[in-house]
Amino acid sequence: MSARNGNGRRVTMQDVARRAGVSQSTVSFVINDVEAGRIAAATRARVLRAADDLGYRPRAAGRHRAGQRHPWIGMLVDEIATSQWAAHSAEGAQEAAWGLGRTFVVAMTGGRPEIEDALIASWRAQGIEGVIYASILTRRIAPPTHLADLPTVLLNCHCDDPAFPSVVPAETIGGLNATRALIDAGHTRIGMINGEPWMEAARDRHKGYRQALSSHDVAYDPDLVVDANFLPSGGYQGSRRLMALETPPTALFCASDQMAIGAYEALKEMGKTIPGDIAVMGYDDQEVAQHLNPKLSSVVLPHAEMGRWAADYLITTRAHGQGAPVQIKLDCPLVMRESV
Repeated sequence: MSARNGNGRRVTMQDVARRAGVSQSTVSFVINDVEAGRIAAATRARVLRAADDLGYRPRAAGRHRAGQRHPWIGMLVDEIATSQWAAHSAEGAQEAAWGLGRTFVVAMTGGRPEIEDALIASWRAQGIEGVIYASILTRRIAPPTHLADLPTVLLNCHCDDPAFPSVVPAETIGGLNATRALIDAGHTRIGMINGEPWMEAARDRHKGYRQALSSHDVAYDPDLVVDANFLPSGGYQGSRRLMALETPPTALFCASDQMAIGAYEALKEMGKTIPGDIAVMGYDDQEVAQHLNPKLSSVVLPHAEMGRWAADYLITTRAHGQGAPVQIKLDCPLVMRESV
């Protein structure tokens, strides 16, 4: 059984990197015994000690001896360099794949159909077992036609074709739990600074916000909802607008931790204390949440768990033609800290 951290999530390389004070790449090199001569002995020892303290174990069971052909799976993703969530998903998928004796390959396509088709054709020729098709934005997609007869799992996206299993975050429940936590803390006038409404994640988080208000008999006030961008500038501008209301909110639900950074700055400029004058809730549970002052309460996006689920289902079920395809929504746990 793999260890889990204090939030109930499986311990990952990112957790080890945070404990050891190094990059995730350094952890990967040390754990997999790569670039051994280029990493200082003290650094290696610190990484191994952090891994041992956290109970992290790479899921490397089932590796094949030299000379044997490795069964393998691949992951197609539209973007990875601009998204930490894609990297987390890939890490989770890789751990699960190695644990089941598979090699794992990732390719970024930029969302270009011609690149997707070329990669799929090449992978077929090389005997790929199956494909994880991923998107950095949770959204409805039309899978490439070349995947029609290739075992495939959709990651952070979904489609109308029931033949494709998919896994996405339970964003509506995440928004509901975040808002409910603010209500439980005594707040009934809760402002929401949301992302661009064309994004599925923003719509679902707002839906959860409304459901929490309704279930606690708190009237919905559209003046308390601001659509912005998911960046600090969106949180800053949204906070200034909401706090300028004749009756300002006593709590803010920011639809991303980056927004919360901007909200912190705006509230500081206005002389407001957190949580004394106003509570703040974030979303994503990025590492920065633990370093804000006060530490930010937030909702976890389970991308590593989604990657693990996708790889596990693809290898153990989908690639063998077993079971009906499923559409899974993974829980987004709430992490309470000092900002509420």
